[in-house]
Amino acid sequence: MALFTYRARQRKFVSKVGLSVCGILTIIWITQYYFAGDSSGGQWENAPSRIACLRTVVSLVRSRDPGCAVDIWRKFRTDALPVIYVITPTYARPVQKAELTRLSYTFALVPNLHWIVVEDSSQTTSLVKGVLERSGVPYTLLNELTPPEVKLKPNDPSWVRPRGVAQRNAALRWLRSHAEGLDLRSVVYFADDDNTYDVRLFEEMRWTRTVSVWPVGLVGGLYVERPIVAQNGSVVGWNSVWRPQRPYPIDMAAFAVSLELLLRHPDAEFTVRISRGYQESHLIGQLVSGLGELEPRARNCTQVLVWHTRTEKPKLKQEANLKVHSNFGIEV
Repeated sequence: MALFTYRARQRKFVSKVGLSVCGILTIIWITQYYFAGDSSGGQWENAPSRIACLRTVVSLVRSRDPGCAVDIWRKFRTDALPVIYVITPTYARPVQKAELTRLSYTFALVPNLHWIVVEDSSQTTSLVKGVLERSGVPYTLLNELTPPEVKLKPNDPSWVRPRGVAQRNAALRWLRSHAEGLDLRSVVYFADDDNTYDVRLFEEMRWTRTVSVWPVGLVGGLYVERPIVAQNGSVVGWNSVWRPQRPYPIDMAAFAVSLELLLRHPDAEFTVRISRGYQESHLIGQLVSGLGELEPRARNCTQVLVWHTRTEKPKLKQEANLKVHSNFGIEV
């Protein structure tokens, strides 16, 4: 038995060494391929294909050794790419861990992304911190409790009160308080934890100068809600049907904001003191003076790269029949 245990440990050690060597060789190869430039200075002409290649390598390494893959994006952060600060409000519910886990696997494929997660709670939780730690994505974890007077009641429909207002504002305050150490070319995006994101969306928004916009699928009672772009490439309106009179009738997932622009408007934030559906318009209206300042993305707003999906509420009625809940002693 002792000999068997020794050999098992030896095989495990050799396996770890082999994977480490594989990781080092992979890093060397990525360095030569991903950051190799030409003498004309056009090293980023093929950035999309290089990023796609790097994603493939990360996926392969992750499949063999998750621990090795965790730090790959950290190792390959580069000043050549602006950072995308993704703000995600979240709150405790049965599907919270599942949704954050799913979202983390998308963000793990995006270089130079910093995930700001804000919990609607009096303190941060080990559940959310665990998801973020395992993701390998650079992150900041905050908490901001929604005031009781504006918090949704358990049986309230989701549209009765705006959710995530206090949490998004907390993230904006964090960015402003850390502005001195941030790259002003960075971009800020508000990503809810129940939406579905194509990784190509993040390369579309990365070079935002003011406010960039694009279509969102499955929102506003439509297959797709999108900006209307004129032949000269400027945004002239929206195809929205629900409350089309809004100044900017778009979903929270439909725009990104330049960090520099946000910092130039230190009071710009969300508020609960406006009508339903006006959160996006309220923020954007504090940053730009009209449609002409918006930057259409995703092939002039003809391509859907994000969907406003919703996870079905799980049916847990059988838990009432148990003397001890099924999740006792286990994190779900």
